[in-house]
Amino acid sequence: MESTKIYSLDSRPFCGLLWPPSALPSFSYSCSPLALYPSQPIIFSSSLSSNDTAARHLLALTRRPHVAGSKANAIAATYVLETFSSASIPAHIVPYDVLLSYPVHRSLSLSLDTATPAFSFNLSQEIYPGDPFANVSADVIPTFHAYAQSGNAVGRVVYANYGRVEDFAVLREAGVEVSGNVVLARYGKIFRGDIVRNAQLAGALAAIVYTDAKDYGGGGEGKGFPKDRWMPPSGVQVGSVFRGLGDPTTPGWPSIGDCERVDTKEVVSSGLMPAIPSLPVSSRDGEAILRTIGGQVAMADWQGGKGAPVYRLGPGPGVVNLTYLGNETIMTIQNVIAVIEGNEEADRYVVIGNHRDAWTFGAVDPNSGTAALLEVAQRLDKLQKIGWKPRRTIVLCNWDAEEYHLLGSTEWVEENMAMLASRAVAYLNVDIGVTGPGFHASSTPQLDKLLIEAAKMVQDPENVSQILYETWAQSGSPLLGRLGGGGSDYAAFLQHVGVPSIDMGFGRGCPVYHSMYDDFVWMQKYGDPLFHRHVAVASILGLVALKLADEEFLPFDYTSYASELQQSAKHVENELLGKPVNLAPLYKSIEDFKEAASKVENHRKLLERKDWLSYWKKDPFKVRELNDRLMMTERAFTDPQGLFGRPWYKHLMYGPQQHNGYGSEVFPSLSDAIKEAMSLESSSSWKAVQHEVWRVARVIDQASHVLRGNLT
Repeated sequence: MESTKIYSLDSRPFCGLLWPPSALPSFSYSCSPLALYPSQPIIFSSSLSSNDTAARHLLALTRRPHVAGSKANAIAATYVLETFSSASIPAHIVPYDVLLSYPVHRSLSLSLDTATPAFSFNLSQEIYPGDPFANVSADVIPTFHAYAQSGNAVGRVVYANYGRVEDFAVLREAGVEVSGNVVLARYGKIFRGDIVRNAQLAGALAAIVYTDAKDYGGGGEGKGFPKDRWMPPSGVQVGSVFRGLGDPTTPGWPSIGDCERVDTKEVVSSGLMPAIPSLPVSSRDGEAILRTIGGQVAMADWQGGKGAPVYRLGPGPGVVNLTYLGNETIMTIQNVIAVIEGNEEADRYVVIGNHRDAWTFGAVDPNSGTAALLEVAQRLDKLQKIGWKPRRTIVLCNWDAEEYHLLGSTEWVEENMAMLASRAVAYLNVDIGVTGPGFHASSTPQLDKLLIEAAKMVQDPENVSQILYETWAQSGSPLLGRLGGGGSDYAAFLQHVGVPSIDMGFGRGCPVYHSMYDDFVWMQKYGDPLFHRHVAVASILGLVALKLADEEFLPFDYTSYASELQQSAKHVENELLGKPVNLAPLYKSIEDFKEAASKVENHRKLLERKDWLSYWKKDPFKVRELNDRLMMTERAFTDPQGLFGRPWYKHLMYGPQQHNGYGSEVFPSLSDAIKEAMSLESSSSWKAVQHEVWRVARVIDQASHVLRGNLT
């Protein structure tokens, strides 16, 4: 059976009843027994997964809060390990000793002036009526920002909208004094660590970040969970404010035992950890503070939703007294790694990953993705039982401490960097697997066609009369995003090593994000009542992995990559009209890359013809050589010097925005240089832009050489 492909989608319509909260642990779902993969030759297999098994995985993982470093998270790691092992996939735990951050003391009080008695906020999230997890609510970590600076700050409050660079520019233009005061900003638009950093650079004593009902409460018109899907008034988004990736004390090398470590004072001085204290608060507490702020009325797009008070800029007269004391300590985290060894190319790795740790219960983030990962593992087990073996090695990874800013995955990549750089075919990531309807995915461009093909083979979980691709294509939003931001575990693979990557899931935006309300009941009522989206995301994740693991020729398409680079260069040209920058090197390098991509694509099509294939299979070294070129081309887009001012990020095609770690930027280092030159308008700054043009052109030239496979 060595030439037989055995695939299954298992994404047919599902029957079953909505679960009433009173029957939380009971399951009564069934699943269609067959799903077909339209490829040569097919073996039919009985039901390889179902929505009740996905639900069981999710419930098992979310019975308790399980923040990184906790006993509950170690128990969750054991569950994942045992599930992999029970699926006949050899698995092991890889530990790292990393710097984690926990709250010791927090307080926040508000007064109208120094003579008025202060009102103290309780800084707690309320248990909702009928909460089946109320008995473990005491285990929920107190609301805080991981790696926030310990300290006390007393000052008048300035409202800074979303805390973006442009928001602080508006305050400057309006004559609002930020320095020496406390900033209040709302979540959304940018990474919370960048909000605190921007407040610090503006001279603020501290930052308070609140969850505005306009963004997370249904525009102020929605009802809070459990009556509706929206964040309730006491809900708080916890999260990290570390702006680096991986363990803060081991930048660029793995955190193993008694390794070299950087002092946290150096990390703070570098700007990656904040130098001012901060706290996250609820919409209720944020609005209470806003009511004490006077001064100019904020512009319309800075205002809140229905029922919100009038937002003013300040400063004051409201005065807050904020205290935060944190404990930063070295703790052991646990990645769970499972390996299905390849039958023909054991030294080529298709890596699938998801993180396990959660700030609270983590039903959406991340354990909907963990449930999908475990579903994939169990499907692969059933395929193995009927004779299938992958051509290439499949590695299943369950990361720890992602919420602290990608610690587990980054440390593993840094430890295995040389192996991954020479052997990794692709990395497939699922973080928030399900938060609602609507499939979305982001990728590096050579994987676009593969994703689309897989989506055409999966039934839409929302509409039994359509395939997933049809609904996806009709969504009205761009079909595929780009993985430039550092928001999940693909970052180390793509932006540090240059491994082609994909990130996927169902739904956009989670109103109860990082709060104690991200629990199984929320998922059951609003995220995925029938758990059919969980099965669908496992289907497409598994399909893409099987294609990458089993196809004789890697299904990479660099012609679309070249076309996208051309479009991006045109955007840069439009931005630089009239500026002293020559883009000819960039255009020439892209044209050469386009030619190389076209030639390799035509070559592969020729080789895949039946009359050539029998000859080609007789020479596996030629197959290997072509695949190596396809695999290594993405690596060539990296540069050892890294991005402008951010050397850890090596990828010059896609990276995070300078002032928003979540945002994706094309030609990120060039973009950073352009922004600086636009601000300074000096000859040296435009010379730096020209240098970045040459750097981008050089790595594209290197990619062309790799794709052609010929020495000059």
